[in-house]
Amino acid sequence: MRPVRTLFCCFVLLLAAAQAWGGVLTRAALAQRFPAPYMVGEMDKELPAWPIFKQNATATELVGYVFESLDLAPIPGFSGVPINLLIAIDPKGNFLEVAVLSHHEPVFLDGLGEAPLFQFVRQYAALSLKQNINIDSKAKRGGHPDAGHAYAGRAYAGRAYIDGVSKATASVRIINQSVLAAALKVARKKLGFAQGRDPDLIARVKTDLFEPMTAAQMLDAGLIRHLRVSNREVEKLFAGGAGAGLDPEALARPDELFIDLYLAYASVPSVGRNLLGAASWNKLKSRLEEGDHAILLMSAGRYSVLGEDFIRGSVPERLALKQDGLPLELRDLDLELSLVEGSALPQAQVAAFRVIGQAGLDPAGALDFSLPLTRSKGIVYPERITRELALSYRLAPRFYLAAEANNKSWRGIWHERRWELLALLAGLALLAAALTLQKRLTREAARFAWFRRGYLLFTIVFIGYFAQGQLSIVNLTGLAQALLARRSLEFFLFDPMTVLLWGFVLVSLLLWGRGTFCGWLCPFGALQEVSGKLAQWLGVPQLGIRPRTDARLKWLKYAALAAILASTVFSAEITDKLVELEPFKTAITLNFVRSWPYVAYALALLLASGFVYKFFCRYLCPFGAALALLGRFRVLNWIPRRKECGTPCQTCRHRCDYQAIEPSGKIVYEECFQCMDCVVIHASDQKCAPLMLEVKRARSIPITPLGGIGRSS
Repeated sequence: MRPVRTLFCCFVLLLAAAQAWGGVLTRAALAQRFPAPYMVGEMDKELPAWPIFKQNATATELVGYVFESLDLAPIPGFSGVPINLLIAIDPKGNFLEVAVLSHHEPVFLDGLGEAPLFQFVRQYAALSLKQNINIDSKAKRGGHPDAGHAYAGRAYAGRAYIDGVSKATASVRIINQSVLAAALKVARKKLGFAQGRDPDLIARVKTDLFEPMTAAQMLDAGLIRHLRVSNREVEKLFAGGAGAGLDPEALARPDELFIDLYLAYASVPSVGRNLLGAASWNKLKSRLEEGDHAILLMSAGRYSVLGEDFIRGSVPERLALKQDGLPLELRDLDLELSLVEGSALPQAQVAAFRVIGQAGLDPAGALDFSLPLTRSKGIVYPERITRELALSYRLAPRFYLAAEANNKSWRGIWHERRWELLALLAGLALLAAALTLQKRLTREAARFAWFRRGYLLFTIVFIGYFAQGQLSIVNLTGLAQALLARRSLEFFLFDPMTVLLWGFVLVSLLLWGRGTFCGWLCPFGALQEVSGKLAQWLGVPQLGIRPRTDARLKWLKYAALAAILASTVFSAEITDKLVELEPFKTAITLNFVRSWPYVAYALALLLASGFVYKFFCRYLCPFGAALALLGRFRVLNWIPRRKECGTPCQTCRHRCDYQAIEPSGKIVYEECFQCMDCVVIHASDQKCAPLMLEVKRARSIPITPLGGIGRSS
């Protein structure tokens, strides 16, 4: 173990030294980017943004704010690491500058080069947050006088179009989301946009509330909004202007349907589950991250909201969403969805759109949808005339948790999950008491067995699938990457279950070592134990591994740990691939709802545990390796031993499924999973050979010499 400890210490030193490489913008660095006559003020106390001033005669004017997207909207890029952008906006919400500070996008590092990336972000200059900013609308550019030129900054029906980058669609889409989400946050909080609403103080959808309703009931309750428009009504919108009379079909059949549109807030369970079939609802949920919102569109008629040239997965040009006057990006989820039977809603066109959580949509506020209708007059350079159909949507208060002062940021999450946290605290307190009073617990083998089964069930069902409290190597790589980039560790607080579990695990490491987490609190480890015990009960032959081979295989997890930690210094992309060695995300976080290679891998590990007890935990788990290293600093050798253990008694060693007991009887705590089978044996006068011998001696009748009986003096 000494080489492993040395390797771990070297990594810690390397990590500390590497922090000097990372860094975020400082006031001095910004002063170089914004030289005189500009002045950089002190960073705002409420959010990480610097005000930029300019001296104008005797007055000092606010020019705008400059900030980093990483601080306000750390949306993971294609490589899994957030792209960091410098963004500057003026007091009116116009972009002054957008520049790339750092990124890990493979297409720009190894493929196209960085020039297209830098050219792409330069297009934001002079655009406004009040516009719907779309990437590369070929349909619009094709007939516009500026076709063939960068169409950036040209407002059209309240929209602006910027050129995308071929072969980098995903990366530029993420950049656009990062720019808009971060800028909207500053605009709301510092520039008075959205009536100055605090972007962190928003309502949250009640994901655990479901009320069965029919489509008709949802329409009556306002959970589905309906817009039906005839050709005649559309023609009235253009009457008296240049767009009048340009639609022959509307003139020929004025009373026929133009569009029959229904909109619904589908990420609200009482809406989505009632509208969509079970398979479609699960499909939609799997595509939404925590905090995301989904809007479901159902329409019929000759006017298609998506349009013939619409590219699935992109932003629709014929549907826009605003809240408090600020545009929010709607992006097609590219899902084939089916409505429940008998809904009587149009199924000619069904599409779901996502609004990312970082955009700051407030479920308690009004959602203002609009359908821009455009007509062209002329041939060479056609004049475009646009009118809009409007539709407002407001969610009933019972379907969301209203924003409160103590609901802000991560504190609100802790408050919302207080009952789950109390249940977890009770479970941890019970485990701590059981481990402290282990003599009482293990006095009766049957009672202990039932206690352990019950607790492992609690770990799988509550900690794992319900509370999503699976600790992982990702926690350590996230910590390492944040330290390297000198970012705040506040993001950990947004997952209170993880924080609480880590607090208990760190204490248990000092007291008992690795085994408390790996043997009692790891949901995937518990699944493996169930798999192994079930296989033994079914009589599946267990593969015996020789002690020397077993010892060598156990080094694999330390090698995996070293590789993963080293990759956090050199390549975040490699880190994201290496951490998939853990099946925790597939089996616990995503409940096996993932692409088949990941599911097959996780199931294969559970199957392997049926032949080699807890195969992954013993040989491959990098997180277990990290805990084993930290557990070497424990203060207790808590497993009781007798002088006969090892010499001559080998009962515990032969019955240890983890092969964590040496022939000498010494416990290898780094490989002990705290199953406590050996503790039960130690306390049993029916299983422990030294105790059995003592009992046998106590029951024997002492032999008295015959000469001493009946002798007279």
